[in-house]
Amino acid sequence: MFTLDGKPLALDRAFSHDGVQYPRTWLRLASPQERAAIGIAEVADAPFYDQRFAWGYTEEGSLIWKDHEQLVKQWVSAVKATAGTLMAPTDWLITRASDPSSDKPVPEWALDERTAIRFKSDEKEAAIEATGSTEELAAYLTSSAFSSWSDPENIEAVGTGEDFFTSGTAVTGSAVFGGSGEDSIIL
Repeated sequence: MFTLDGKPLALDRAFSHDGVQYPRTWLRLASPQERAAIGIAEVADAPFYDQRFAWGYTEEGSLIWKDHEQLVKQWVSAVKATAGTLMAPTDWLITRASDPSSDKPVPEWALDERTAIRFKSDEKEAAIEATGSTEELAAYLTSSAFSSWSDPENIEAVGTGEDFFTSGTAVTGSAVFGGSGEDSIIL
């Protein structure tokens, strides 16, 4: 990052200094000596940190972590919301089965999918609650174990779809859930 008089300068942006207007390409094209001659200094960018878990760095360079308990509550809530979203496509089957005028049971595939989603949700919530620090929580939440809601070997391509939605796999394109007939969901 370049600074002039303690203020940052953006690359590819015109600026003026001491009554001289510099074109937008000047910082890129100028030599280090030309930049230094007018007082431009190159300073290191601030170190990266994940703003979901830390407030920034202390003057000594260590991270200032956010409150662990609050983050645990926030992320457990987020996992529950994700599980609810993943179960939403089969909610109508549960509603239909609970209607006294319906004689349709909930298909086994839908019950299996909902059970798998609840299992994964419970697993993620337990892992979040088991962390002892914000640093541990950040490590888990940025891992593939947290981001995966599926078991790839249980996913079929478009077809009968009996296991297509196993554990809440995100679906893109078209797919058929639950086989053929009126109990299937077509996306």
